[in-house]
Amino acid sequence: MTDTRHPLHAQLCAGLTALELDPGFSQKLLDYLDLLVRWNKTYNLTAIRDPQDMLVKHLLDSLAMHPYFTQANLADLGTGPGLPGIPLAIIRPDARISLVESNGKKTRFLREVVRQLALPNVRVIESRAEAVAEHGRYQAITARAMDRLAGILAVGGHLLDKDGVLLAMKGPSVQDEIAELPDAWRVLACHPLHVPGLMAERQLVIIGRKQP
Repeated sequence: MTDTRHPLHAQLCAGLTALELDPGFSQKLLDYLDLLVRWNKTYNLTAIRDPQDMLVKHLLDSLAMHPYFTQANLADLGTGPGLPGIPLAIIRPDARISLVESNGKKTRFLREVVRQLALPNVRVIESRAEAVAEHGRYQAITARAMDRLAGILAVGGHLLDKDGVLLAMKGPSVQDEIAELPDAWRVLACHPLHVPGLMAERQLVIIGRKQP
């Protein structure tokens, strides 16, 4: 049952509605947020401390890409405390999501989240992205704050199948990063994103392999 007494319940439901998502997802998202707030006091999982800021800059920001995450599986590289992987896993229980993180305290948190929220579609992989030996396993990879586009592909491109894509959330200026792309990769699309409550400009850049 959704706890409508939660101080951020109304704001989250308004944000989900603005993103054209079911407010019924709010309880698990709030449970995740509460775990993040609690663990962050001890383990410093994120520099953002205020729960309301976390709601906007972590949860809603992660969920803004959902219209373009249509694949059946995803590897979230350098996921940190599970962003965007955990919010996406909550709203896409049909998708298989692997959270790749090398920091032990963060993977301990992620495993606790998976256990407490009962997320059978989520795997936690404690490893650096380039060391994950799952070549061609994924239809999509993402990395919210890991590196520039070329850097993400350098460490994680091997994980994608032949038609796989990188879903990269970026700010308004990304042309320099696009110019750095290796010859084997190309931009498939750039989509502006609206994050409820966030004034900063965001966009999703979709990168795929050049076809022979």
